[in-house]
Amino acid sequence: MKYRHILFSVLLIALSRLDAAESRPNILLILGDNWRYPTAGILGDPMAKTPAFDRIAKEGLLFTHTFNPVPSCSPTRSCLLTGRNAHELGERASLWSGFPKDTPVVTQLLRDSGYQIGYAGKPWSPGNYEISGWSENPVGAKFADFATFYSKRDAAKPFFFWLGNTDTATKAGKLPYLASAKAKLDATKLTVPPELPDCSELRDDLMNYYGGVMKLDEEAAQAFAVLEKEGELDNTVVIYTSDNGWQMPRGLANCYDSGSRVPLAIRWGKTLAAGRRVDAFVNVADLGPTFLELAGLTPPPVMSMHSIKTLMLGKPDAFQREAVFIERERHANVRQDNRSYPIRAVRTRDFLYVRNLRPDRWPAGDPDVLFLHGRPYGDVDTTGVKDFLLAHQSEPAYARYMALIFAKRPAEEFYDLRSDPHQLTNVADKPQYAERIQQHRLRVDEWMKETHDPRLDPNDDGWDKYPYYGKAPRRD
Repeated sequence: MKYRHILFSVLLIALSRLDAAESRPNILLILGDNWRYPTAGILGDPMAKTPAFDRIAKEGLLFTHTFNPVPSCSPTRSCLLTGRNAHELGERASLWSGFPKDTPVVTQLLRDSGYQIGYAGKPWSPGNYEISGWSENPVGAKFADFATFYSKRDAAKPFFFWLGNTDTATKAGKLPYLASAKAKLDATKLTVPPELPDCSELRDDLMNYYGGVMKLDEEAAQAFAVLEKEGELDNTVVIYTSDNGWQMPRGLANCYDSGSRVPLAIRWGKTLAAGRRVDAFVNVADLGPTFLELAGLTPPPVMSMHSIKTLMLGKPDAFQREAVFIERERHANVRQDNRSYPIRAVRTRDFLYVRNLRPDRWPAGDPDVLFLHGRPYGDVDTTGVKDFLLAHQSEPAYARYMALIFAKRPAEEFYDLRSDPHQLTNVADKPQYAERIQQHRLRVDEWMKETHDPRLDPNDDGWDKYPYYGKAPRRD
């Protein structure tokens, strides 16, 4: 009888663990690096070969108005991991920061609740988590790929896996995917963005980018195939998105759509109605509290972002975004005295309002000092088209592009997306927009007050003083 009792107890424990794993879905986050909207086949881009993303969207949800909280990788990842606005996170609002242990972290909450967590590729990065006392990246333990993680996991536990892909990022001006892209894609279908000059360097940059997108999608498909083979696909919430827009000039580190609007698709077996398009505004940082709710947890009150689980399920939700707020602080160390370039912005359905809090500074980085990327204007990453523009900057034919990308900007910018979807013509000084501008101005003011933004103090430049743990600036 004694042994029967022990055996029965062990069986109950095993069944309870199995029930817990089945009642709480696995979560697979596929997070691209510098992948902009609408670079996906299902979003209408004829150059984008993204069958895995397209499948997730067709078998689940396709979101059309998703924006990152910061047009920069590690700050957005900080926001996602904490479910908070960047300016609530101190130094984590900047690139190459530390990661203080002063606020709940989504991955750790999931692990504490019984989830097995891990990552492959790019986690919270670039930054220095060790300086803040972490023994491993805040995202979790590192694995070679998703298949390796899956083969080693505890099958009795649900899992959260972070697949961070970097193939859509440029490689300091190198073009690792150019050859494969030219072999597989029709270069005659390229569309040249109106903010960039049509030159061979740009066309090569664009082809390389599309090649990286293909590589990103192939890696996503591999993870998808593992789940399908093991019969776990329908018990897994698959979220496929990006940390910020692309790395082309006027993209990364800018609050325009090219730097902040990203693709998002979510699949969850039969739980979600297949093929539904969601036009509501979503912030990538909303995924943090969403992961917790999917796991049956209540997001801590300190989290200021909002779960989109109800939105996913198509149920009425008291909270409905009518806009998203975007911000940035210091991106790279590219200004004298390590200065930031602070922006607060709001993107609504028809307008973009941008507030440049230090318009006396260079938004793209100082032009007269060679910093991190070995070129002037270091907040614009090295690409062929950037080098082309710098080589032709004195020529009148390129003055417009130089101004759009590198010049100082006024304290306020306002763009009418109905007539100017690429946000190229600032109408902040046009009298006919005065009322609209005031509405958006007040929205930003209210958001900053509600979230206790340190920049409410016009003299607060605290981000200039945070350590920068990247490479020492290069001075020639």
